[in-house]
Parts: sequence; structure tokens; C-alpha cells
Amino acid sequence: MARGRGPVLIVSSLLLAGGAAWMANKWITARATTSRATTRVLTAAVNLPLGTKIESRHVSSIEMISGQAPAGTFHDLKEVEGKLTTANITPGEMLMAPMFTKEGEGSALASIVSKDKRAVTVRVDDVVGVAGFLLPGNRVDVVATRKDDRSGVVTAETILSNIKVLAVDQTVAPNSKDPVVVRAVTLEVTPADGEILLKGKAMGMIQLTLRNPFDESDARRRPEPEPVKAVASAPIRARAPTPEFSITIIRGTTVGHESTRE
Repeated sequence: MARGRGPVLIVSSLLLAGGAAWMANKWITARATTSRATTRVLTAAVNLPLGTKIESRHVSSIEMISGQAPAGTFHDLKEVEGKLTTANITPGEMLMAPMFTKEGEGSALASIVSKDKRAVTVRVDDVVGVAGFLLPGNRVDVVATRKDDRSGVVTAETILSNIKVLAVDQTVAPNSKDPVVVRAVTLEVTPADGEILLKGKAMGMIQLTLRNPFDESDARRRPEPEPVKAVASAPIRARAPTPEFSITIIRGTTVGHESTRE
């Protein structure tokens, strides 16, 4: 009996081992097949300046493992076609939802104005426009000049400092580094600074001075503190001498005199 069960047990063990190996291999194969599943992610085929309306020629794609694509990516051209870029996108960069706005929801300029800021456009000439070297993204100071009609004296004062240039004419992206004579410059200012800018323009002329991008100083003049005025001390008056009084003292038959002060 024992001899007869030996081969059966061996065969059963081999069958069980083979079945376990087959199931393990099937599980590993399934996992490998799942991990190799990929998805299509859209990227920029060319450089896309701010304000570009997306067309099919602007878009390329790459394959990524499913589940590994960042949130906000696009997988179909229909999802992004017709949108406007709100930032400069370099070739090969993945297209993300925050980089776009729908056409009709707002212009490219409106989409790049910072929160709590305003865009104000001022007319410029060759001099005010820094001889055409102004580009979107530059930083400038705004100088206001006024002429006194009576005395003829001209004064100049920096009324705004470290202001960002949003657009030059109708351009919101620095497409060229060559100087171009422009007619208008759009600046990003706070509501209060916008009032200062328009008031300065109405009272005289304004001119823009180009800043170094690493300069964070404030070019506006601060009022000098008023000197502390010395308090004049009152003159010390000499105290008038106390008048003397004479007192007569009589003790019995003795008469004496004593003087005293009040």
C-alpha cells in the first residue's frame, strides 16, 4: 500500500507545483501587460508665444505609461484646439490646462494680468518708448515732467517704480529683440498706481526709463525727515532779594533789635 501511494503522491505534487507555476506566470504576465499600457499626452510641436490660438500644427504627442501623466494634461486635440495660450510654451513641453484660456473668455492680455492688478495703456513716442527697446516683460520707472507756466521751470519726478510692461502695441510676447518704434505701451499697475499714472499724464508728460531686471530698488524719492527744532529755554531770572525787617525785643529793662528776612 505504501509503495503504491508513493508514485501517486509524487505525481500529485508535480501537478500541484506545475499548476502553481502556471498561475504565477499568468499573474506576472497580466501585471506586465497592465504596466506596459500607455496613454497619449499632447505636447507643443513648436514654440508657442503667449496669446497663440492653438491649431493642429502646433501640437505633437508622446506616449506615457497609463496613470503616470500629470493632472491637467491633454490627450485629444479637440480638448485644446482653439484655446489661447496664457504663457510662453517651449517645444516638447507638455500642454497643461492652466496654460490656456478659451477664446471668448478673455483676451490673452486679460489672462496675464495679475490678481489685484490692472492693465493701463499709455501712448508713447520714440523717446518715451526707450527708442523702441521696450519688450513685454521688461521693468520700467515712470517719470513725470511738469512745466510751471509762470516761472517756466521744468520739474521731473519718478512717480512709479519697478512697473512691469505687459504689452508693446498689440504684442504681448517678446517675438523680436530688435528695436521697434511703438505707439503704445501697456503697464501692469495697482488701482492706486493707475490713478497716479493717469494724473501724472494729465498734468504734463511722462517718460519711461528701462530698469535692470535684477534691480529691485525703489526709484521714487522719499520725503526727507524734517529737522528737529531746538526748543529755546526760557531765560533764568534772578530772584529778587528778600527785604529785611527789624524787630525790637524788650526783656525787662533791656531793649534789643533783631533783623529777619521774610
